[in-house]
Amino acid sequence: MKLTLAEPKYLKDSISIISELVNEARFKITKDAIELVAMDPANVAMVIYKLFSSTFTEYDLKQEIEIGLNLENLKQVLRRASPSDMITLELDTDNKLKIQLKGTSVRTFSIPTIELDEREQRIPDLKFSAVITTESHILNEAIEDADIVAESVTFLAEQNKMTVKAEGDLSKAMIDIKADENTQINVEGNSKINSKYSIEYLKKMMNGGKIASNVRVSFSKDYPLRLDYVTIDKVNMSFILAPRVEE
Repeated sequence: MKLTLAEPKYLKDSISIISELVNEARFKITKDAIELVAMDPANVAMVIYKLFSSTFTEYDLKQEIEIGLNLENLKQVLRRASPSDMITLELDTDNKLKIQLKGTSVRTFSIPTIELDEREQRIPDLKFSAVITTESHILNEAIEDADIVAESVTFLAEQNKMTVKAEGDLSKAMIDIKADENTQINVEGNSKINSKYSIEYLKKMMNGGKIASNVRVSFSKDYPLRLDYVTIDKVNMSFILAPRVEE
């Protein structure tokens, strides 16, 4: 296996984002992409990731392989890559992942692969009543506003409008996002659809805005949330987050 990437940010930023939720992960390397599906240790959130072979300048793979890695180790090495570096990934004969950063100098790191005995994660088949596509920074700012007053946030969708609402002991925040050329809102029927989620998890997930300028937000009443960040032919990153259901 020899994979060379000329745009480090798609791997560097992705691993930085995923490592906020997951400590160790199994990567599946296929002829089309580097793939990952993992749950966070608390079983509250799932991350689904694909870095497509078309992102790479060299993608030499003899057969499909799976490797387990400690994401903190991987993140520390990738952090050393500057935006203009070429990153090459190879699997050593002693089963270590060799990472070469090539710029004004050539730096080579080797990190151990790990055995993960966890079963393969299955992506749940979810059906959503509300689907909103907007610019990543619009969602980010709404979550940051809500974070000032509470630990959880309610997403509320109706025709032509999405509201992000948070209530603390004394304070409240309400952010209205209206449909326009940058925001498309599709809601089933004429009902208002609402669901509540943890801001702590959302803040980690909305870093997906570093790799994609738009986000698709999908949810139903008291139902898991799905966030999709897509840069076509380069990278897909999706998150699924369990709702906070009131007693």
